[in-house]
Amino acid sequence: MQRRVRHSRHAWVRYLLLAVGWLSVALGVAGIFLPLLPTTPFLLLAAACFMRSSQRFYDWLVSHPRLGPWISDYLEGNGIPLKGKLYTVGLMWISIGFSCYLVPHLWARVFMLASAVLVSLYILLKVKTRRI
Repeated sequence: MQRRVRHSRHAWVRYLLLAVGWLSVALGVAGIFLPLLPTTPFLLLAAACFMRSSQRFYDWLVSHPRLGPWISDYLEGNGIPLKGKLYTVGLMWISIGFSCYLVPHLWARVFMLASAVLVSLYILLKVKTRRI
């Protein structure tokens, strides 16, 4: 899926986006093999970072034979498989719950829980569920 990259005006922002993008690619690839890391969100984040920083890396990622299909289904509007949605939301709630247990500040807990509710609603209700 070809999209035109819109570079950030500031060089330091592009370098930061490249660093976050490559870290996300590394975590996404690790997520293929490690059950605790979700692959799709990291690869989508990498694609978003590369879209703002490097046409070459964005094109490489979306056309990659192994990683590209994880991204192209979402970008083309085909959605995410139900198993992927449930896995993502479940893992998010486990990590948010653990974080709420560790953080003593009520305002931080409220913010984390509100974020988890909004992200869960978005993933489960707004993102199309792909038929396998």
